[in-house]
Amino acid sequence: MNEPKVHTHIDHNQIYRFTINRPEKRNAIDYDVMNELKTALKDVRENHSIRGFVITGSGENSFCSGGDLFVFHALHTKEDAYAMLSKMGKVLYDLMTLPVPTFAWINGTAIGGGCEIAAACDQRWSVPNAKLGFVQGKLGITTGWGGASMLMEKVTHANSIKMLSSAKIYTASEALELGFIQKVVPSFISEYIEEELSVSSSVLRSYKKSFISKWEQTALKERMIAEIEQCSFLWEQDEHHEAVSAFLERKKK
Repeated sequence: MNEPKVHTHIDHNQIYRFTINRPEKRNAIDYDVMNELKTALKDVRENHSIRGFVITGSGENSFCSGGDLFVFHALHTKEDAYAMLSKMGKVLYDLMTLPVPTFAWINGTAIGGGCEIAAACDQRWSVPNAKLGFVQGKLGITTGWGGASMLMEKVTHANSIKMLSSAKIYTASEALELGFIQKVVPSFISEYIEEELSVSSSVLRSYKKSFISKWEQTALKERMIAEIEQCSFLWEQDEHHEAVSAFLERKKK
């Protein structure tokens, strides 16, 4: 029997925990994980007893390595790419605008789309040895799930452009200094959440509504769509396909 690709759990504090369970793939995203995340976010939105949402990866090495290149390398045209990218982009917009506080527990490496998922969350906490980076530029594309637009809402202009254009992998302490990470702790324990979420679900949802209203007024969804369209154009270029082929070849050795 195959191991499920995600685990979900609601704890005694009514915190919904979503764990990507593909450690052998560095918790990469495929269509199944996309669909599971979409369903989980719908459940949280409709269940008003839920007070917070945490997304993480299984194991101790990876939070999420982004899209599964072994799956998505089969997409060649901008139309094919847009279908996949916009699907995940819509899921991450739902995560960004979830009506409760959201946390990315970065328990290991978070690169590419993994950082886009983290950027969609209200807070990002990590283990001390985490490595993080928007490395998409090294594959000849931009962030493809709306990550740049969301990142700009979370850190300063100077630091967001630095993280995107450098395509560098940062340490947890460096990411903390840049404002991308809010807390570096050895483990994610319930006491930390209790300190952050000490008021009722209705109060938490009311506060989050104010942030969502701001993002609606500044057309975040439309900005994310435009970003995804640009990535789709770059996706079908030779630079991207050659870079991905070279990456996959290195992985085979």
